[in-house]
Amino acid sequence: MHTQMRKTPRVLILSAIAALTLALAGCGTTTGERTASGAGIGAAVGAGAAAATGGSVTRGAVIGGGVGAATGAATDIRLD
Repeated sequence: MHTQMRKTPRVLILSAIAALTLALAGCGTTTGERTASGAGIGAAVGAGAAAATGGSVTRGAVIGGGVGAATGAATDIRLD
């Protein structure tokens, strides 16, 4: 038996990812906050890139989240 699954339009997915990225962009005064926001932004960008290129959205989110978390943890706020 063949079951046809309905696919979510890419525009909807990319719009949701863009909204999440903008919402998380203002976060991050402590290392933990920067790590969390970096993970969220990275996951959103990774999932969006995978969705746009036809790859695995889950894999893109996991890889992007890991890279974003590492980047967020490695950054330091400099208030001069």
